[in-house]
Amino acid sequence: MTFFRPLARRVPLVAATAACALALAACGSSDSGNHSGDGSPAKPASSPSARVSSDGHNAADVAFAKGMIPHHRQAVEMAGLAATRASSPQVKEFAAQIKKAQAPEIRTLSGWLAAWHEPVPAEMPGMDHSAHSGMPGMKGMPEMAALKKKSGKEFDRSFLEMMVGHHRGAVKMAGTEQDKGAYGRAKTLATDIIRTQSAEIARMNKLLGKG
Repeated sequence: MTFFRPLARRVPLVAATAACALALAACGSSDSGNHSGDGSPAKPASSPSARVSSDGHNAADVAFAKGMIPHHRQAVEMAGLAATRASSPQVKEFAAQIKKAQAPEIRTLSGWLAAWHEPVPAEMPGMDHSAHSGMPGMKGMPEMAALKKKSGKEFDRSFLEMMVGHHRGAVKMAGTEQDKGAYGRAKTLATDIIRTQSAEIARMNKLLGKG
């Protein structure tokens, strides 16, 4: 009978040890979502805009291209009006330079979207850019229609004032691409837009007598 007494005393001890082990395991699993396998804190999942594709572009690059295409299209439309409505040779020359610079950029941006299997923004009928009215610097249909009715010095002033605001919007969009984009060529284009259009803003303000 004395043989079973030590064994009986061991049973509670074994049970207590097992319960302790289970409690420790539960504690370890409760915070496993906050640590990696080696015990170090787990890294937060990257945001969709930060994810880079195999060719080096991310969501910010796509947004930049999709936004800048209609933005440039409106600038080209505005510049096209100057050929027959502006009175100042300087305004006409300036408008021609805008068309010459931005039309090829539209083709470049469209090519990137096609290569990324992303839809290219559809061209709006007439001068209707209401679908993009929330974009920095974009002009609404009433403003575009009013500009179209003007001519001479009245057109010159309205064109320059509208284009200054339009350019500032493009500079802001390009700055976002510089901060958040990943595609080298898109970031280079953004740098060119900031440099070129900032210089053009200064030139237009000078023509308006504000420089």
